[in-house]
Amino acid sequence: MGWTDGRNVGIDTRWATNAAEIRRHAAELAALAPDVILATGYLAVVSLQQATRSVPIVFVGIIDPVGAGLVESLARPGSNSTGFLLYEYSLSGKWLELLKEIAPSVTRVAVLRDPAITSGAVQFGVIQAVAPSLRVEVSPVNVRDAGEIERIVTAFARDSNGGLIVAGSGLATVHRDLFVTLAAQHRLPAVYSNRVFVAAGGLISYGPDYIDMYRRVAAYVDRVIKGEKPADLPVQAPTKYELVLNLKTAKALGLEVPPTLLARADEVIE
Repeated sequence: MGWTDGRNVGIDTRWATNAAEIRRHAAELAALAPDVILATGYLAVVSLQQATRSVPIVFVGIIDPVGAGLVESLARPGSNSTGFLLYEYSLSGKWLELLKEIAPSVTRVAVLRDPAITSGAVQFGVIQAVAPSLRVEVSPVNVRDAGEIERIVTAFARDSNGGLIVAGSGLATVHRDLFVTLAAQHRLPAVYSNRVFVAAGGLISYGPDYIDMYRRVAAYVDRVIKGEKPADLPVQAPTKYELVLNLKTAKALGLEVPPTLLARADEVIE
């Protein structure tokens, strides 16, 4: 798009691993009064909004920006923030369908979610609506930290025919290696919200194509730098999704992947 870091644009980056760091970085960046801030995830955006109502913010990785109070509506954000949805809620039902397709013997499913975000309850609601048609019993499980995740998954695995759905959240991504390790240890088929889990050894994921999403975000950043206001740019949903499958993990779990599922996969890790 014609921007080169160090020539006609300056890019300042912050990384954070906890809430306190995110809030500190948000305050630092807002104080710099840049032309635009690109923010990933709910906590980053809400922290920036608390720090500034004037600096334009373009976000990515938000499941429900309206429900979270970050924008007034998807069509008319009405604030200094706009951006791209992580995915629409209807996607959550697809996770249960995929779990049942790759592991037909599963009759109990624990939906692991972060209770600190509003989207966790809605994701479970969509999954719960699909469950009767698949003859699966689903249970919502709130997880807050590594110790709780380990205790809950271990207890759930004591009964047979179980499977896991790890709902999308920043917490899930941070603890992805733990989720994958526990699923393998207890031989639980598990579905995840994006490919990083499968690349780490998880069984299967279905979610947005992050590379495509960030390319589209770049176009919004470009438009804001050139003078457009976030309040006038509608929040957009992903247009490309990817199904990623780990055949090595499937084999370790004793699962035979249906040819129809294999044919639909956008990426197969062997």
